[in-house]
Amino acid sequence: MLEINKMKQLEEKARQIRIDSIQMLTEAGSGHPGGSLSVADLVAALMFDVMKHDPKRPDWEDRDRFVMSKGHCIPAWYSALAQAGYIDRNLLPTLRKLGSPLQGHPDRVLLPCLEASTGSLGQGLSIAVGMALASKMKGNAFRVFCMLGDGEIQEGQVWEAAMAAAKFKLDTLVAIVDHNGLQIDGFVEQVMPLEPLADKWKAFNWHVISIDGHEFGQILPAFERASDTKGKPTVILAKTIKGKGVSFMENLCDWHGVAPNREQEAQALAELGVTKSK
Repeated sequence: MLEINKMKQLEEKARQIRIDSIQMLTEAGSGHPGGSLSVADLVAALMFDVMKHDPKRPDWEDRDRFVMSKGHCIPAWYSALAQAGYIDRNLLPTLRKLGSPLQGHPDRVLLPCLEASTGSLGQGLSIAVGMALASKMKGNAFRVFCMLGDGEIQEGQVWEAAMAAAKFKLDTLVAIVDHNGLQIDGFVEQVMPLEPLADKWKAFNWHVISIDGHEFGQILPAFERASDTKGKPTVILAKTIKGKGVSFMENLCDWHGVAPNREQEAQALAELGVTKSK
């Protein structure tokens, strides 16, 4: 019964992440809904079940770290931060506004509870490797999680970081690939094919776990298996749907970087179980 209740709680957290993302992006008039929606379940699992952290001590030295390498999908993490109590929910409508701490890509200077400023694709895993090295030097004091896009991992720097992580046996490092199959220019396999993706990571001496990135019954055990893995880093290849939860956005590259208008917002929120007040 406890597990069922946990699943329901996480599903509700993920639903709220999707609702907040749609509302933030509509208010901003720009941004990236597709990927923000596809990572929602993974983000909910990390923030509300997997990671060791304390909103009352955001600078706790031994907290787990999260790096949103695909920085354009930061609305999902902003929602999670608000739900967890790190930031005021009243900040959410300021997304992408001049002077707001909630920039369109994560800015750690403006929002110190973020672990890294990202957005230049391909760099986040290198940052996470550095953090994991620091953890190892401290006796594996904390774990490091890095969210990557499958279009992003076409970048060569990702694989340089992957080599370093394996060399230094960074078993506190977990990379998560939001494998929704689309990037701004179309289907990943048409732009620059990644397959055989699992075999590539295995060849770089990573522990590879493949899951449905929208099923908490697979997501949570994957993170547990990652925690139990010793001597090598883990990558979770999470098969997802870009725009998940909003029918007219699902599996369409058009929604990679276009914000919904007010009419589309109302439709999206209705599908997510919300009636937009006038």
